[in-house]
Amino acid sequence: MSNFSIGLSGLNAAQRALDVIGNNIANAATEGYHRQRVELSPAYSTDTGGILLGGGVDFEGVTRIIDGLLEQEILRQASSLEYVAQEHTTLQMVESAFGELSSSSGLNTAINEFFNAMGDLSAHPAEPIWQNQAVSTAETMAVRFRTLGQYLITLENQVILEAQNTIEQVNSLANRIAELNDDIQRIEISGTKANNLRDHRDQCISELSQLVGLQTQNREYGVVDVSVAGIAVVAGESATELETGLQGDGKYGIGIAGSYNYNSDIQGGRLGGLLSLKNQLLTGFHNQLDDLAAAIILQVNQIHVQGAGSEGSFTELTGWVMAGEALADFQPPVTDGKIYIRVTDTSTSQVTRNEIDIDVSSDTLTTIAAKIAAVTGLDASVNSSALSITADAGYEFDFLPAVLPSPTNSDLTGTSSPPTMSVSGIYIGQDNDTFTFTVVGSGDVGNGTLRLEVTDGDGADVATLNIGSGYAAQDMLEVGDSGIRISLTAGDLVDGNTFEVDVFSNTDTPGVLAATGINTFFSGSSASDIAVCSDITDSPGRIATALGSELTDNTNSVRLAELREQALSSLNNMTVEEFYRQLVADIGQTLSIKQMTRSSTEVLLQDLKNQQGDISGVNVNEEAAQLLVFQQMFQAMAKYLATVQSSISSVMEIV
Repeated sequence: MSNFSIGLSGLNAAQRALDVIGNNIANAATEGYHRQRVELSPAYSTDTGGILLGGGVDFEGVTRIIDGLLEQEILRQASSLEYVAQEHTTLQMVESAFGELSSSSGLNTAINEFFNAMGDLSAHPAEPIWQNQAVSTAETMAVRFRTLGQYLITLENQVILEAQNTIEQVNSLANRIAELNDDIQRIEISGTKANNLRDHRDQCISELSQLVGLQTQNREYGVVDVSVAGIAVVAGESATELETGLQGDGKYGIGIAGSYNYNSDIQGGRLGGLLSLKNQLLTGFHNQLDDLAAAIILQVNQIHVQGAGSEGSFTELTGWVMAGEALADFQPPVTDGKIYIRVTDTSTSQVTRNEIDIDVSSDTLTTIAAKIAAVTGLDASVNSSALSITADAGYEFDFLPAVLPSPTNSDLTGTSSPPTMSVSGIYIGQDNDTFTFTVVGSGDVGNGTLRLEVTDGDGADVATLNIGSGYAAQDMLEVGDSGIRISLTAGDLVDGNTFEVDVFSNTDTPGVLAATGINTFFSGSSASDIAVCSDITDSPGRIATALGSELTDNTNSVRLAELREQALSSLNNMTVEEFYRQLVADIGQTLSIKQMTRSSTEVLLQDLKNQQGDISGVNVNEEAAQLLVFQQMFQAMAKYLATVQSSISSVMEIV
């Protein structure tokens, strides 16, 4: 009867092999399928009459042909590819938005045209056509900034939304993997291999790896645990739901749903690429663009607030609405210092300069308004957190640094009548200062060796002015290279007499005027909200081109134009143009690196998949050849059984 056992075992083995081969061929195009192979072994042999006879063939099971290390590397590289592909695709959009490489109408051109217009205005400070051109180019530059700023904000919001959608896909796949783990475990506990379910589960893990970087751990009975960013998202048949959220440092991350504890260091997968874009790349480029806009706003405004335009001094100025009144909360930050306000009595033409002390730790907009309101000829108030300064009837005010026409302090003791001094000019020094003029010698102006020794606040020599022989009364004398001029009428002076002249390079040392929007050119604080102030667009003659008391000079417009060539500490000691070009170059360089990384990863992944195909893929031709082998085996075993049956029947007939 062993003959029948041998034949039946052969038929069973051939039938199982044909089933496996058929399954292989049927799944030749199935994504994630691994070729299967029947495992056969010789059956137990029996000793018959001293002769060891074979017992047929045993069917041991079905094995998946798989290289575990190769599969892990494919998961890792597929995850890396999706990560860099997401970054690369999005950065291509950013580069196109900036458009500096293919367009002559980009932001860099707009910035250059703005500063060029300021240069043109400096040559024609009082002519409306050049004033209008300056406003037009400024508005164009602001529009370019806002377009890019809003685009980056929109793109960042889209990235966040896409990350939220991706985490939903991650949760869905995690649940499916857990369900398949459960099915596989229940089947394999009974001793049966769930190869097709393993392939399905592994394909889900492969899809998950493309969404987020992961780690896997094999367990008993075919179960695989999956962790993401140190979180066990799949543990056996259980899945943990994830969510995206904002960390305390402003970065987005992922964590267990409801835990409010997020990890932003996500490596791999589309989700990792999205978080990298939001937390680093897009935010970094956006911050640089905002830094550039903020630097232009601040520097232009700090220069502009001190001047006045062809429309003259002011009767009323109102700043923009602040987030709060506390100076410590102002952005950009303000410091302790002094504001100097010139007030002109229009009926007498008398000009006074008034000093407003600013203490950041104690002052608010309301206390500043009260200090300004205490100045004769002025009133000030705060409405809805906006500072307003108003001149009384018959008065005007401005913040010009131009020297007052008469000395600040004087100690002249001439024997008859001392001369009268007239001061004019615009100080070109770097810091506010006080010049002390000391008389050397005695006698009448225009005679003898009479002279003035001029020193600054530190006692350093500034100039020596001859007011003795050779000097004609009321002739203007240049006080060194300071930009200040002085003249004296006839009169006598005494050796050692002194008088002082206050000179100013900055009438808003704490930066309060620029921060609150008083006589500013630009409003806003970033690329997305920069705009030309409505006072300027409504009246281009308000562009502060002059710093001199006559308001006919072009000093301030020259300073505005020269701002283009200044290296700014807030821009890493680069000029505006250099900083923007560096920003565009950074975008291009980053994009190039991502493109090279993507290309090399694609090549590597394809090579790994080719190796996987050689090991685990289904070759239809090879399967067909195996099909013939087992078909012939089945037929032969059937013939064998028929022969055995015939032999037994013949023996029985003889008996």
